[in-house]
Amino acid sequence: MASNRHLSRIAVIQTLFAWESHGGDAEGLLEYVLKEFYPKLKNDGFAQSNLKGVLEKFDEIKVIIGETAPEWPFDKIAPIDRVILEQGIYEIIASPDVPPVVAINEAIEIAKEFGNENAPKFINGVLSTVMKAHKPEKS
Repeated sequence: MASNRHLSRIAVIQTLFAWESHGGDAEGLLEYVLKEFYPKLKNDGFAQSNLKGVLEKFDEIKVIIGETAPEWPFDKIAPIDRVILEQGIYEIIASPDVPPVVAINEAIEIAKEFGNENAPKFINGVLSTVMKAHKPEKS
């Protein structure tokens, strides 16, 4: 059974995917996703905090992706892979209560579920590089 945090991460990724595809109110989208698909989620504070964090650091995250995966322009990365990276990068660079290795492992597991067969390896490579650059004491 998936943990509340794992489900929260998936909800945030689904929200980011919809928001980047169609625009609108990201926080309202998250409320909809949580209500519609995760009604039994015990506490949605983690999801709300992560979404807010990704949105606040969105421009910085885009720069990090560009620096870390220069052969893949931001808009050429598969949308699902991109939002998984955004969530993972936010957790690595700014989440005070998520160890970087946990953020990477969670992103890889989500990529296995939602991405193509190459997604987990790509996500792992980018996030590991981000961790080494931004949290070298944790690697």
